[in-house]
Amino acid sequence: MKRKVYYMRNKNVWILVLGVLLIISAGLFIIQYVNPGNDTADPEEQDTQENTEEKPNIEQQNDADGNEHFSVQHTEYPGEVAPNFSAEELIEPPSVNWITNGGNIFNGRYSPLEGIDTSNVSDLKAEWVTSMGTGLEFKYSGESTPLVYDGVMFNITGDNHVTAINATTGEFIWEYKPKLTENLDTLCCGWATRGVALGDGKVFVPLLDARLVALDQETGEVLWETVVDEWEKGYTITSAPLFYDGKVYTGVAGGEYGIRGYVAAYDAEIGRQIWRSYTLPAPGEQGSETWPEDSRNWLTGGAPVWQTPAIDPELGLIYFATGNTSPDLDGSNREGDNLYSDSVMALNANTGEYEWHFQEIHHDIWDYDLANPVVLFDVEMEGEMKKGIAQAGKTGWVYILDRTNGEPLIGIEEKPVPQNENQKTSPTQPFPVGDAFVPQGVTDEDVKRDLPDDFDGKYGDIFTPFWDEPVTVKPSPQGGANWPPSAYNPNTELFYVLGNDNYFSYAHYAEDEENKFELGKEWLGSVWQPVEQSPSRGTVTALDIKTNKIVWQNDWDTIAYSGILTTAGNLIFTGHNDGRIIAYDATNGEHVWEFKTDAGANAPPITYEVDGKQYISIFSAGNSLAGTQHGDKIYTFSLEGEFESLEDISEEDVITSPVSEEMDFNQGKEEDKGEVSVDEGVKVYENNCLSCHGAEGAGGHNGPTLQNTNMDREQLIQQIKEGSGGMPGFEGQLTEEEIEAVTEYIMSLSEEDG
Repeated sequence: MKRKVYYMRNKNVWILVLGVLLIISAGLFIIQYVNPGNDTADPEEQDTQENTEEKPNIEQQNDADGNEHFSVQHTEYPGEVAPNFSAEELIEPPSVNWITNGGNIFNGRYSPLEGIDTSNVSDLKAEWVTSMGTGLEFKYSGESTPLVYDGVMFNITGDNHVTAINATTGEFIWEYKPKLTENLDTLCCGWATRGVALGDGKVFVPLLDARLVALDQETGEVLWETVVDEWEKGYTITSAPLFYDGKVYTGVAGGEYGIRGYVAAYDAEIGRQIWRSYTLPAPGEQGSETWPEDSRNWLTGGAPVWQTPAIDPELGLIYFATGNTSPDLDGSNREGDNLYSDSVMALNANTGEYEWHFQEIHHDIWDYDLANPVVLFDVEMEGEMKKGIAQAGKTGWVYILDRTNGEPLIGIEEKPVPQNENQKTSPTQPFPVGDAFVPQGVTDEDVKRDLPDDFDGKYGDIFTPFWDEPVTVKPSPQGGANWPPSAYNPNTELFYVLGNDNYFSYAHYAEDEENKFELGKEWLGSVWQPVEQSPSRGTVTALDIKTNKIVWQNDWDTIAYSGILTTAGNLIFTGHNDGRIIAYDATNGEHVWEFKTDAGANAPPITYEVDGKQYISIFSAGNSLAGTQHGDKIYTFSLEGEFESLEDISEEDVITSPVSEEMDFNQGKEEDKGEVSVDEGVKVYENNCLSCHGAEGAGGHNGPTLQNTNMDREQLIQQIKEGSGGMPGFEGQLTEEEIEAVTEYIMSLSEEDG
């Protein structure tokens, strides 16, 4: 009753208001009718306007030093911002999230998630597939481990394109792409970056031209940028950084360029260096006695750091493994053990001060550098809990140490090895007790079975030295274990490692003038190359962490070049060169599931959980040194996935960036001008061939020397187009003009050599 009275009393007011509204509506109608940009405008013009309004705001920006980068945000950030992770959070095995490159700061790549296990893994299907849109040229390799925090995934491609992606849908949230230095040519092994770091609301990005960048986690905008070193001198960064205790840790690559290796810590808030610890001792420092006196080896001796370190907060130590000496293959002018090359090292995480080391190869002349990440583990041995650290070597052994002091947990014996006076070889080498996970020598039976009929070279076992006459040995410079990360499962107490088994020959040519040290130039000291027409094989191996003995092993007919994930579901996942992501029973190695992607699956898989649902993801983009099909996609799987095979995934199903073409830098080289000519052959070669065949056709990591090729012009063109012998074909990837140009360049190398 009261409402009715109130309405009647205000009736006149309501009539007045209604009249005013009618007048306003009529006015708006007239305005819209005469306005060409309104809703009644031509439909095509209306669509154009809507598309313009919806287009992401892509910005090409410059930082304080004038470095260009693209940045674009597609959607609002949907998750929580990562905190300044505590030590407890960082040592927790990854379950819901995957917040460091190795899963946690122990680098074990083990997840306690068990929603996907041996009983249901066969039901895994692809949930979503996202195309990164970059890194498709052959020089790029997809080696990164994505990170996941609160439903958002962060990934980086071979040309340093960083993305934030919705981890449940694959949709882009933001993208960042830097312009890398023009003419960047100090990358021994192709263009590859193995991941980013996360913490305190920032994404920490390593750039191949030796810069370190911090991005805003929610927007991808640059917060700070630091020059770590000079790429022109051979310093690059390929490993993922590590965030811990307000610091960002990174090592430098470049062992093939006569660098002085080191690990450094940077303040995560402002990017300034806190400490730097060199892996080559200066004269008078501990370890300098293992180098010749009055030499400059400590400035050019190598010992890079190829991988992400591990940290034990309780001990306050940071652990990493160092790479080869420089020059790689010539020991004639660096008599001694050459510390701290080819060593596992422990430093004080706050100060960078030396704590201990263990050298796996004394006076390395075989490029047996320690490329595999160290893994920390705790295990009971003989009734006592031990703090262990394991490192899988190119030698084909796993080195298992006490991480409190660097002493072997399982025996490692110094044994005599063959000698060569010219190479100043070490009289002994460390031999771990246990099993090798790849063959460690070339036998008469191997030669008969695997090598060409006209092979008549010398061959031998591991640590066989060489000089003027070529010698074929195993393992090769590819390993054993290369960079693809190993994993440890505390439930099975097994250590899982990928191995390579192929034939390489070494010979010496150190007196050549072209092989003298020159700043920023590749410096190998000798020549190596795979034995042509010989097979390459791989192994997937589980070793007992308490005995270093093989529990099970699977053999592959190609090198194993991806990385391993293991879970509480009693599974391991790994990628194959032919594009398959494969699951094995972690206890016995039984093959239980696979899915074939459209490119070489040459990066480590991860797992995470959102809203109680477990996912498995892998960046499948191919690899230059593995010679695999290139691509650009992240494949993510679940038990509720829709796509059972690659054939079920249409182009419309693949999520793509709407701005991939606009975020395009001609990375690492000057802009091409006009049609490709013969003079452009060098550029084509450097972008597609250098990582395998080496600078000027010699000293590559996977392909034969081209300076003495016996192919004629037509045979070269056919080989480039179609590929064979582990080399992929480039028809369709290179234009006819580019193929002609690179053919002329390769022929000129042979002519110069002649």
